[in-house]
Amino acid sequence: MAELKYIPGFGNECASEDPRCPGALPEGQNNPQVCPYNLYAEQLSGSAFTCPRSTNKRSWLYRILPSVSHKPFESIDQGHVTHNWDEVDPDPNQLRWKPFEIPKASQKKVDFVSGLHTLCGAGDIKSNNGLAIHIFLCNTSMGNRCFYNSDGDFLIVPQKGKLHIYTEFGRMLVQPNEICVIQRGMRFSIDVFEETRGYILEVYGVHFELPDLGPIGANGLANPRDFLIPIAWYEDRQVPGGYTVINKYQGKLFAAKQDVSPFNVVAWHGNYTPYKYNLENFMVINSVAFDHADPSIFTVLTAKSVRPGVAIADFVIFPPRWGVADKTFRPPYYHRNCMSEFMGLIKGHYEAKQGGFLPGGGSLHSSMTPHGPDADCFEKASKAKLAPERIADGTMAFMFESSLSMAVTKWGLKTSNCLDENYYKCWEPLKSHFTPNSRKPAGPN
Repeated sequence: MAELKYIPGFGNECASEDPRCPGALPEGQNNPQVCPYNLYAEQLSGSAFTCPRSTNKRSWLYRILPSVSHKPFESIDQGHVTHNWDEVDPDPNQLRWKPFEIPKASQKKVDFVSGLHTLCGAGDIKSNNGLAIHIFLCNTSMGNRCFYNSDGDFLIVPQKGKLHIYTEFGRMLVQPNEICVIQRGMRFSIDVFEETRGYILEVYGVHFELPDLGPIGANGLANPRDFLIPIAWYEDRQVPGGYTVINKYQGKLFAAKQDVSPFNVVAWHGNYTPYKYNLENFMVINSVAFDHADPSIFTVLTAKSVRPGVAIADFVIFPPRWGVADKTFRPPYYHRNCMSEFMGLIKGHYEAKQGGFLPGGGSLHSSMTPHGPDADCFEKASKAKLAPERIADGTMAFMFESSLSMAVTKWGLKTSNCLDENYYKCWEPLKSHFTPNSRKPAGPN
């Protein structure tokens, strides 16, 4: 595969045309009577027309055939995709999943859409308010099938195997330790090269933004220039047997047939695009004196709610960094949170739990459910000599955090057979160190 090219920047007004058709973008207007190369003009709106300019999202696509050229949609099997948050009774316990099992290609061919499994979520699709967390487990490419989501944006985190993603805006190669966002309504198809696994954060009705930096200033965390947007690429391909377009609409899956590839956009311009980001480019902020800053300093992207400072969902990472805080218990503190915290592991070993929390698995600590370091981590960190040290080298853990109280699906609690029933035991060895007659801590050896 030739190296793919991208346009850098987050949320920019961009313009791109396939070099095979120079001048494909109309000059001076969006919708001429006849477009260059006799293309069709089509607008894709990601926000209401009357949104403020700062939040108004739309792109113009110049394509060989408009996306309306398809047969009627018909309902298809849902597989393990759901938005029913009442399948099973609520469970406030700390939950942890072993690595989700990828089906063997020799036993059954499963592509990205067939391999979608909803793990948990909250809110209401029809009112455009909420989120869902999915796991994808696949072993074959989508071929003459594409997918688009009428319900929300997909933030995709590959954990095993790289993804070659065809979109209407161009192509992206997304590897583990990278993420991509495919926004609402954008058609895409994914090629895989091996048994492949990853995580998806879906948000309804809002889009991901860069977090405000406040006193941090103008620079830091995920810098806008490090986000990459695909350049225009098209294929003028007839599909005699019919190309299948799969749509997720109000939580249900539908399919329609058409005679051509949907990736027939020769040129486009606008600010509503897919994009990717390499997590290695995150500029880490950390405490350099004592105590912890809150993990919000590791936020890559946020999907805001209508309440200031409160997110429908945040995407947070725990990247390699230096730990230098003095007189401080350096691992994550014990915590009860009004937010819900789902954690996943792309690679390595998470600092607060060296065992049991494995790449390709996950954990959910629901609203006000206590969590924190296991007993072994506490004992070691309480006695460690506090020299400057590298933390999380070779590791990338992440968190999907939400202000909503998420319900776990039947697949998550039962059908997946990945729930770790012994998770709670990692805290059982914790013991009292209380010394009522001596205020002075024992301190490290």
